[in-house]
Amino acid sequence: MQERTVKITNRLGLHARAAARLVRQAGQFKSAVELKREDTGQTADGKSILGVLLLAAAQGSRITIRTEGPDEERAAAALLQIVEEKFGEEAPDGLF
Repeated sequence: MQERTVKITNRLGLHARAAARLVRQAGQFKSAVELKREDTGQTADGKSILGVLLLAAAQGSRITIRTEGPDEERAAAALLQIVEEKFGEEAPDGLF
């Protein structure tokens, strides 16, 4: 099992478009993916758009990405990267 904790830093948080990108990436791996919002303890299946949206993770929220399966290391790294890159929605200077 792999675990990575990351802070949501994009301005709009884990909204629909960002959640869809994360779920699409998670679905490319065989490993199970679970997301946990650190402040509430709420968990979600990382391959379920509804579950991810229900986390309601706003900017500043910390989430733990937990992966388990045959490609767990690659899955954890890829999902961490998406969050750190602000879901590809913001330029490096913070502007859209």
